[in-house]
Amino acid sequence: MAVLNKIRQRSLFLIFIIAMALFAFVLTDLFRNSDALFGASQDVVATVNGKNINREEFMSRVESMQRQLGPNATSTQAMNRVYDQEVRREVMNTQFDELGLTVEQDQMKDLLEQSFSSYPEFQNEAGLFDENKLTEFVANLKAIYPEPAVLGNFQLTYDDWVNNEKSIAVGAQERAYYNMVKAGVNATLNEGEVDYFLENSTRDIRYIQIPYSTINDSLVEVTKGDIKDYINNNKKKFEVDASRDIVYVEFKEEPSLDDENNLKSDFDSFINGKAVFENGKNDTIRAFRNVKASDLETYVSYTAASDQPYVNDFVKKSALPAVVADTLYNLNVGDVYGPYKDGNTMKLTRMVATKQMPDSAKVRHILIPHIGASSAGADVTKTVEQAKKTADSALAIVKANRSKFPELVTALSSDQGSVDKGGVYDFHPSTQMVKPFSEYEFSNNVGDIGVVKTQFGFHVIEILDQKGSSKAVKVATISRTIEPSTETIDNVFTEASKFELAIQDGDFQEAAKERNLTVKPVNGIKVLDEQIPGLASQRPLVRWAFEDGTKVGDFKRFTIPGGGYVVAQVTKISEKGTMDPETASASVLSDIRKEKKAKMIREKVSGTTIDEVSKNQSRPTGNSVAVNMKNPTLTGAGLEPKVVGVAFGLNEGETSGLIDGDRGVFMVSVSNVQEATKLDNYQSIANRLSTARSSAAQTKVYNALKETADIEDNRANFY
Repeated sequence: MAVLNKIRQRSLFLIFIIAMALFAFVLTDLFRNSDALFGASQDVVATVNGKNINREEFMSRVESMQRQLGPNATSTQAMNRVYDQEVRREVMNTQFDELGLTVEQDQMKDLLEQSFSSYPEFQNEAGLFDENKLTEFVANLKAIYPEPAVLGNFQLTYDDWVNNEKSIAVGAQERAYYNMVKAGVNATLNEGEVDYFLENSTRDIRYIQIPYSTINDSLVEVTKGDIKDYINNNKKKFEVDASRDIVYVEFKEEPSLDDENNLKSDFDSFINGKAVFENGKNDTIRAFRNVKASDLETYVSYTAASDQPYVNDFVKKSALPAVVADTLYNLNVGDVYGPYKDGNTMKLTRMVATKQMPDSAKVRHILIPHIGASSAGADVTKTVEQAKKTADSALAIVKANRSKFPELVTALSSDQGSVDKGGVYDFHPSTQMVKPFSEYEFSNNVGDIGVVKTQFGFHVIEILDQKGSSKAVKVATISRTIEPSTETIDNVFTEASKFELAIQDGDFQEAAKERNLTVKPVNGIKVLDEQIPGLASQRPLVRWAFEDGTKVGDFKRFTIPGGGYVVAQVTKISEKGTMDPETASASVLSDIRKEKKAKMIREKVSGTTIDEVSKNQSRPTGNSVAVNMKNPTLTGAGLEPKVVGVAFGLNEGETSGLIDGDRGVFMVSVSNVQEATKLDNYQSIANRLSTARSSAAQTKVYNALKETADIEDNRANFY
């Protein structure tokens, strides 16, 4: 009680202490997040040359991009695409602002007409572009915002229209900008002349090479100091972004042998038949072999609940599962084989029928597409009924006079892959064409002609020839995917949990070794990476590895797309800056050794002529004829630009000193100088150089502008 009374007496003091503790906690968090303390925006994805890219608008564009890219693209891929677009826009806007390069209202009208004049929504009765209709459309978009309106084959909102106009304007500004750049990169006649002589002036060279390989690597000591000096002398080459190295162990939710055997036993009811009691009544599952051919589709898809539907087609042996193709192909009609494992599925197969079929067929066809058909162009206007009527008319004409076939192919067929060949597809197997097309050409006889409908439209097909004949089979297959059971999934979770417990106080590698688990290393992960080799998409793992609180040795468990877990540990943290010597050693050792070997070779070489050096070093001499500066290659020694460059600085009969080349130390002498014959005019060469420069200018200029831009990338804070 005495203690409680003292606490009550000093309550104001305690309140003050608690308040100060809370204040200190808040300050600590503020200093940890300095942006909040000093007013920097928490909603800036990036800053380019002082211009912020707002998070809310950016995310809206990412969502739109995600829809455009489709379901197979990840959110990170969509984000990167939008980021590149936004950075490009801001980098180029800086240039446009400095140059005063704008798109005026009259020019914008012309650009909109160029972009949308073909849309019927913006055309008058004469089919000409009507600016008033476009203005009305935009006004309506604004009025119904945020609801979309239909334009052509797609829907768009007012925001979409505004962004589209911006893109059109930026496109016009970029074209004007790059046209000015290209006008300044044209090659001069002097440059054309230099290029001509570099390519056509030649030297015959005699040389001696002492390869670096003559000195064993073990004889060359490379210290950490050597590596540091090399890095310091080539700092730009070794600038790196922040990265992380990790190791991980994978726990996949894969079916066990018990799971496979249990699934096999499920097939007993289809092999032997089974009496079942369902929905309050007795029923019977018929044995697979006893099912009528007409009932197979229902039996396979519904009674057996196969993961793959029944395919009522005749196929050749090559189309059967490779693991059991011989066995299935030789079954008698009515025989059942299995269950057998094919990849990640368990199957039971019955031979339904056999027949002889051609091995290949040669046909010609006319394709009449209709609206909605696959690969139908925007100019296709026929309905299904109209396309069928056209195909029937074409059939009647070619049946009466088959010489008309090529003429109708040219006039009617939309299959650009065969139009130039009179509609002909040379000999091909039954698997090459879509099913209805293939069924017709392999089930009918040479000379037959008819109309077949496929996903591409209506085909008028004539069978020109057939080759070979072999057995084709029709099989019915019950297929079930082999999946991990609940027990297996629980076991995987348990194993992952046990491993986590083991590494809390133990070594990651040792714990994995004790459990026969494979440890996989991944080095050089960047802050915005999404894919981890062997794990596919693992963005949460990457984010964790780069969190402020994550240290070397920390580990964490993550789920794997498709089922299972991965336990990862950070093994190295590399900050942005210059590559450390340990990491750089793999790429610089060879260069440093070359430098040291060159010095060692020079120290043991005596002689001032090629023959003297050859004798002194017991090395053969070599000859290279008609060497030029555009392709500085020595016969027998490979690409040696430095050596060839020295040779072109010598007069005929002169000998160089020792030269440190790419593959060894050289000495060269020039035995023949052949200067190119002067041309009257070098304009054609200058034009060629100008074209090459102009083609590369756009990419090179933008990359240079981006490299010099002030870009602060905050994407990792949001994705």
